[in-house]
Amino acid sequence: MTSDFETQLRTASLRVTRPRLAVLAALREHPHIDTETVIALVRAEHPLVSHQTVYDVLRALTEAGLIRRIQPAGAVARYESRVGDNHHHVVCRSCGAIADVDCAVGDAPCLTASDDHGFAVDEAEVVYWGTCPRCAADRSSSEPPVRRKQ
Repeated sequence: MTSDFETQLRTASLRVTRPRLAVLAALREHPHIDTETVIALVRAEHPLVSHQTVYDVLRALTEAGLIRRIQPAGAVARYESRVGDNHHHVVCRSCGAIADVDCAVGDAPCLTASDDHGFAVDEAEVVYWGTCPRCAADRSSSEPPVRRKQ
């Protein structure tokens, strides 16, 4: 997998460095993680990597299009390695869990706006909000039983 990351970096005209490889590996293994989690994962493998280095790597990889930065309303920024398509996200209102959602029909139908006002649309951001299965189960198990009148 490292050679895959090396190829991605070289194709994007970026130098291959241990911090860049570590960030790419962390994001492939843990999609939709925040900056602090990226830092913790990278430093678990490379304790001498500074916070600033990880911030710089995240910025460089985002600018190069190798990773994507998302920030659902009211949440901290998250990063993912799934790029190059027009997928969306579903976010749990309770715990903040995020999952990928493919476009509903065909190839990126949401890039065809009902009125684009002359814009050349190249990306659409759709976020679905709800409650994840784990939180829904927790909520239903903590609710008192409904008493029915007999």
